[in-house]
Amino acid sequence: MSLVAEAFVTQLAAAEPWPENAALYQQLKEEQILLSDNASSLAVQAFLQMCNLPIRVVCRANAEYMSPSGKVPFIHVGNQVVSELGPIVQFVKAKGHSLSDGLDEVQKAEMKAYMELVNNMLLTAELYLQWCDDVTVEEITHPRYGSPYPWPLNRILSYQKQWEVRRKMKAIGWAGKTLEQVLEDVDQCCQALSQRLGTQPYFFNKQPTELDALVFGHLFTILTTQLTTDELSEKVKNYSNLTAFCRRIEQQYFEGHDKDSATTVAARSAKRSLLR
Repeated sequence: MSLVAEAFVTQLAAAEPWPENAALYQQLKEEQILLSDNASSLAVQAFLQMCNLPIRVVCRANAEYMSPSGKVPFIHVGNQVVSELGPIVQFVKAKGHSLSDGLDEVQKAEMKAYMELVNNMLLTAELYLQWCDDVTVEEITHPRYGSPYPWPLNRILSYQKQWEVRRKMKAIGWAGKTLEQVLEDVDQCCQALSQRLGTQPYFFNKQPTELDALVFGHLFTILTTQLTTDELSEKVKNYSNLTAFCRRIEQQYFEGHDKDSATTVAARSAKRSLLR
């Protein structure tokens, strides 16, 4: 299919109403999914909840390989498959749902800058911790990532992914960083987010945007995921307005919606909750 024909088909699909059977795909919740993918999945779920669009979470061991971009989460809506938050935001906007239409151009530029900050700092730090910190790799990452597969496939897939991520870290200049330097980057990111949020309920005052969904996805997952140490979550806990922000979104958009929602599962599997 030509690019023009593909764009036309996509435009037609976007014009259709949001179906009740829309599905979001991610890896297995309890035994497989890693911190970074769980955060990205939760960010998309939060965004769709904020848009009041129903979504059913489907867990598949091979979700990463099912995705058109090789990354999770991805959504299946009608005959369309779209992966990652940015493209999903654009797809949803084409269907007439937007969280940021009320912002002016300056605010939209600022929102995008903070989203880049989160992706460049928090997401990269999560990947570093998962695949470059030797203790985390051996105790958490390799066992979880390869858990659905028999030996030796489980180890082969884990080492392939580790090589891929470490090559990326080298390309962006993170390979030579120590864990302490990475945690300092996380702290600086949280400080910037905390200052921007201030005492507002959301980053742009009273209404959430995709930035709020992205930040919630990463911070909530960091706060509720059991790692080898608490050093990462402690960086977030140093900023009380960020933890209050996570509690607010959890209560408003997830509690009572689904007893097996992503936030409920995350807190339950980590044996901790933001609301205690």
